[in-house]
Amino acid sequence: MAKAPAKAAPDHGEPAAGGKSKKKLIIIIAAAVVLLAGIGGGAAFFLSKKSANKEKEHKVEAAKPPVFLPMEPFTVNLQSNEGDKYLQVTMTLQVEGQDQADLIKANMPQVRSRLLLLLSSKEASEIISTEGKEKLVEEIVEKTSQPFTPKGDPQKVGGVFFTSFVVQ
Repeated sequence: MAKAPAKAAPDHGEPAAGGKSKKKLIIIIAAAVVLLAGIGGGAAFFLSKKSANKEKEHKVEAAKPPVFLPMEPFTVNLQSNEGDKYLQVTMTLQVEGQDQADLIKANMPQVRSRLLLLLSSKEASEIISTEGKEKLVEEIVEKTSQPFTPKGDPQKVGGVFFTSFVVQ
C-alpha cells in the first residue's frame, strides 16, 4: 500500500497568501478614501472661492456711478401776505441709471409742471431754513418719483441737489 503524501508543516515565518491580499486591500481602500477626501476638500475650497469672487464682482457692479440730470431753472411766485416773494432755483436730480434719466427727459413737461405747482405752494419762511430746504428736497423726490402713467412704475430718484437757490 501506498502511503498518502505527508502534509507540509505550516511555516510560521511567512503569512498565508490570504492575509497578504487583505492587507493590500485595506491599504488600497484607505488610500482611495484619503484621495477622495483630498479631492472633495479641494473642490469645496475652489468653489467657495469662486462664489466669494462672484459676490465681490456683484458688489462692484452694484456700485455704479450715479447719473445726474440737470434741470432748467425754476422761477415761481411764493405764497406771501407781505407782498410779492419770488423763488429762483436750479437743481440737479440724481437718478439710478441712464434709462431713468432718459425716461424723465422724455416726460420733462410733466415733471416741470409737478415741480412748479409744488414750489409755488410754498411760503418763503418755510424754505429759508436748512430744515425747510431738506423737507423741500424730500417733497421734490416724492413728486419726481411718481409714475407718469396710471399703474406705472415709479421713477428711481435718489436725490436732489440745489445748484442755485434765491428767495427775494
